[in-house]
Amino acid sequence: MSSIPQDLLYTTDHEYVKKTADPAVVLVGITDYAQGELGDIVYLEMPAVGKKFGAHDVFGTIEAVKAVSELFSPLAGEVVEVNKKLDGEPALVNTDPYGDGWMVKLTVDPKALAGLLDAAGYKQHLGE
Repeated sequence: MSSIPQDLLYTTDHEYVKKTADPAVVLVGITDYAQGELGDIVYLEMPAVGKKFGAHDVFGTIEAVKAVSELFSPLAGEVVEVNKKLDGEPALVNTDPYGDGWMVKLTVDPKALAGLLDAAGYKQHLGE
């Protein structure tokens, strides 16, 4: 069974959104379920700071031993920070997806958060 923290928001593409102290800035990463399905993460291609994305736009790729997958932006926004730890330690996505394994910080319209799934909705989406 996958870990699904109650305090996060989720997409059907298996990304999560974590609120920060600034209501217009969120952390984005992939869920425990997604990293488990991918297997051992060996490389990530992340966007540059300042890059803007629409909701559901591809913002990068994630390469695992099994496959390469696209990463989708859960919300429209602008990248304000990229997790540089992942350059040298992509396996953090496997070992700590909701902590040190976050991928990007986005500035977003806080009202757009209402369109995401809560933990119960994501659990239902997974069929758990």
